[in-house]
Amino acid sequence: MANAVIFNNLVLRDGHQSLAATRMRTEQMLPVLDLLDSMGFGALETWGGATIDAGLRFLDEFPFDRLDALKAGTPNTPHMMLLRGQNIVQYANFPDDVVTAFVHCAAKHGMDRFRIFDALNDVRNIRTAVEATKAAGKHAQGVICYTSSPFHTVEKFIELGESLQEMGCDSICLKDMAGLIPPVIAYKIVKGLKERLSLPVNVHTHDTTGLGGSTYYAAIEAGADMIDTSVAPFANGTAQPDTLRMLSLLEDHPRQPAFDLGKLKQLREYFTKVYHELSEYTAHKNEVVDTEALRYQVPGGMLSNFRNQLKEQKMEDKFEDVFAEIPVVREALGWIPLVTPTSQIVGVQAMLNVKFGRWKNFSPQAMDIALGYYGQTPSAVDPDVQKAAAKKSGKEAITCRPADLAEPRMEKLRRELEKQGLPSDDEHCVIHAMFPQELKKHYDQKKEAPAEPESVTVAKAAEEEERPKTPAPASPSPVSASEDIPEGARKVDLNINGRQYTTYVQEVEE
Repeated sequence: MANAVIFNNLVLRDGHQSLAATRMRTEQMLPVLDLLDSMGFGALETWGGATIDAGLRFLDEFPFDRLDALKAGTPNTPHMMLLRGQNIVQYANFPDDVVTAFVHCAAKHGMDRFRIFDALNDVRNIRTAVEATKAAGKHAQGVICYTSSPFHTVEKFIELGESLQEMGCDSICLKDMAGLIPPVIAYKIVKGLKERLSLPVNVHTHDTTGLGGSTYYAAIEAGADMIDTSVAPFANGTAQPDTLRMLSLLEDHPRQPAFDLGKLKQLREYFTKVYHELSEYTAHKNEVVDTEALRYQVPGGMLSNFRNQLKEQKMEDKFEDVFAEIPVVREALGWIPLVTPTSQIVGVQAMLNVKFGRWKNFSPQAMDIALGYYGQTPSAVDPDVQKAAAKKSGKEAITCRPADLAEPRMEKLRRELEKQGLPSDDEHCVIHAMFPQELKKHYDQKKEAPAEPESVTVAKAAEEEERPKTPAPASPSPVSASEDIPEGARKVDLNINGRQYTTYVQEVEE
């Protein structure tokens, strides 16, 4: 009998990042952790991507505190995170010592699997993170970012997978960030990877264009070992296909996994309550199939964001012109994939080309791509565009790995934190490197906070203590930390990694 396909679950990271602006708070996750941990998922994605930025910027949560709490509550399931290679979870390249320190800190706090990608598919930009992951004794998953262009072929994607295996990756992820990969193409890529590599293959997609379920089915038929799902209502649309939906698509299939349907129902009921709590950050347009993304070959989130940006620039009538310019910009910049941050960079440059004339107004980020400061592009940059970028920026084009030009920063970061009177351990150094203003604001707010907490504060746990399961309240709905304590709320004490924390919950009617 064929091996059952493994389902990873992304509800605690990509699910709410894709559908609720990454606003799910840690205390909204705590009550359901035991249930998630009992499901038998291959991994839970709990960190990385935009959660670190959004958690610090909007939720006033120190990132490693969340990881501690989630690891404590789900000790039996591997944890997975999305890491942007040399960018870590930011948009610029960081020195090797900062990347290595970040990976080691995350591993120390319980991260098990690092999904490592580069926006240009430049494997040089993920090597340091892969090596650091392996040195920490953790699982390094190398990523192939799928994109569509005359340059990108099934064979080139398979060759990229071979490069990742040679680098020492433990598994491969075919990452379709925009939900654009047709089922037959997914089948061919996965089939080729399974025939020529000895590593497990994970397929990741979104259901933005309605292809997600059929893409996963085709990948499973080709031998994919793992797929990524979520839990409705933090599923489908711009997020991953729902777990129950994928189980139904695999009904009577020899590779269908077994899950407790009663527990899946409980998960959906719980996350439906959380989805309603986050209603100010959700939008119907993100919950439905949007075939415009197929037409323009850009991520769905980029479509919606760009409509707003064009409106701000009083260019609503130029929508078609701007999106017609996107492939022109992509080709000139070496057919780069459209994934954070390149999707935003290409979109902005397309808008500038339409507004001011082609390449008359050059964004600094687009110039850096043209000159090699983001890495090696999939194909050659247009020579005239590169020459114009050099002239306007005053920089020379480079062919080396961009991080080779960066000086080590950890000790400098440590001194900067000490000067500000902030903690200067490695955890704070790496967060300070990426989000200095947000980290300072976080500590400024802590100084101003009242002595008695009005909502949960999840602190960093002792590193050497064992991690018991997080006790979960049976039915209460978590109180948002931005709200006052509601009338009738009751105090609940939580034991996380052997330390006591307090939150307030309120009973709600079913």
